[in-house]
Amino acid sequence: MRALFVYPTLWAVLAVTAAAQTAPTPPLPVIPVWPGTPPLAQGSDPGKDIPTLTVYAPPAGKATGAAIVVLPGGAYSHLSDREGKPTSQWLAQNGITAFLLKYRLGPKYHHPAELMDAQRAIRDVRANAAQWNVDPHRVGILGYSAGGHLASTAATHFTAGDPQAADPVERVSSRPDLQILIYPVITLSDEPNVHHGSRLALLGPNPSKDLEVYLSSDQQVTADTPPCFLVHSTADHGVPVANSDLYAAALMKDNVPLVYLRANYGGHGFGLTDAWAPQCIAWLRTQKF
Repeated sequence: MRALFVYPTLWAVLAVTAAAQTAPTPPLPVIPVWPGTPPLAQGSDPGKDIPTLTVYAPPAGKATGAAIVVLPGGAYSHLSDREGKPTSQWLAQNGITAFLLKYRLGPKYHHPAELMDAQRAIRDVRANAAQWNVDPHRVGILGYSAGGHLASTAATHFTAGDPQAADPVERVSSRPDLQILIYPVITLSDEPNVHHGSRLALLGPNPSKDLEVYLSSDQQVTADTPPCFLVHSTADHGVPVANSDLYAAALMKDNVPLVYLRANYGGHGFGLTDAWAPQCIAWLRTQKF
């Protein structure tokens, strides 16, 4: 008779377990970067004209209170799924709330739309920090390739915010508290090392020399540029390692804290790997992230 009670209980447990395994994952929060119509909008296509942030929250009880805005690469013409989502998940697993930015792209959009999206994303996270249980003084940015260029641009072209702005988001600073750049595009003016596809998509076919210099991040570093974790492969034939060499030299010249991993990691676009991720987490701990 005892077996009559054991088997039904076992089947009930198995049924509950199976249901849990097949239950759909709740959708991640996706929030528009801009209220209403974004500035410089050329349409209302959700996929091309409406920048968004997808929120990856840490597991319960694991959050550090830090946040990082993630910018996938894609030569300013598309966004790499294999960089954005895995990196956001990795940050969340390590206690950092990740905000994956879908920013506007060329050839439909050129500068300054992309930079405006990145700056607004940082401001959004900082202004709404209480909503996401993060510290407004621990908001970083991470970018790959062209996304690394956009991240470095946000780290070298920031404003303190407008205290008189009607929009409370615009009242806070767009300066990231740190930057993580993985095989970034840096220069748009040092011709032997320029990634021409990124420059064309971002600036169009006939940019001025002044604009190329303005958006060459190595030429825009100051002592107020935030600390940097930088990774680049010496075997990168897509975006030459000289891009990161130039940026590292500029950061060191202005005494900006820097960790630079420079070795043969393979070709361009290696993404999230054990070659740099554990060292990045260790560095983030030193930055109280």
